[in-house]
Amino acid sequence: MTTAIPALTLNNGVEMPAVGLGVFQTPPDETIGAVEAALSVGYRHIDTAAAYGNEREVGEAIRRSGLDRSDVFIETKVWISDYGYDETLHSFEKSAAKLDVEQIDLLILHQPLPSEFARTVAAYRALEALLSDGKVRAIGVSNFLPVYLESLLAQVDVVPAVNQIELHPYFTQVETRELDARHGILTQAWSPIGGITSYRDGMPKRTFDDPTILAIADAHGKTAAQVMLRWHVQQGRSAIPKSVRPERIAENFDVFDFELSDAELAAIDGLDAGVRGGPEPADVNLENFGRPIPEA
Repeated sequence: MTTAIPALTLNNGVEMPAVGLGVFQTPPDETIGAVEAALSVGYRHIDTAAAYGNEREVGEAIRRSGLDRSDVFIETKVWISDYGYDETLHSFEKSAAKLDVEQIDLLILHQPLPSEFARTVAAYRALEALLSDGKVRAIGVSNFLPVYLESLLAQVDVVPAVNQIELHPYFTQVETRELDARHGILTQAWSPIGGITSYRDGMPKRTFDDPTILAIADAHGKTAAQVMLRWHVQQGRSAIPKSVRPERIAENFDVFDFELSDAELAAIDGLDAGVRGGPEPADVNLENFGRPIPEA
């Protein structure tokens, strides 16, 4: 199966595939196989991060694929321990070396650092410099609530191309998405099919078991995961589902041959429970979340 993925145009004109493979929590020894499986199916967007510890394996899988470098959109993230202007410039060098590339397609800040927001701003200014120098094609942020995004925008020159946030039917973050849209920032969903609802305490239930989603899936002859990914795609978002199982990787890619009705989209919108599965951005600090990112 090699279906062409629709492209989303970022606010600087760069095109990015709408659906990519995420490798959060994918062990290094499983990452090569997962990425190879995704690329063989037709994925052309891989999302990793310095903090995931698998950038090197992502790069190796892309090399093994035989695809031209320009055919694969690589996204990675700077961890909070490397915030600060010079530190973030060096973080790019570490990531580029592990990925074995000269240019990264999308480089984003992994989290705001509210307790030391000046370091967050300095890190973003380093991203601006990398963009100006052509070392990255686009820059952005992740997990930036409106209060942090508005503060950042007031202190920098380049509007982020992407804000990657936890976003699934049980946590839809309407206020953040609306602010993103007002500034021309693409909202990108991590845990787009609610995988986090399966393993985090305090979640209302699993999105995969939701009767509304299952009824829509049955009507289209699709799975719950495919319906949720289609929900993102039709509403103009980027989605980066994760899996290490080739059959699931292929299933998550097979979402471009059906359409949800307006009523079905609204029904999924109405499932929002307002419960975050990931850490509260306000609680992220160097004391509790900081850890060194290795050079190699």
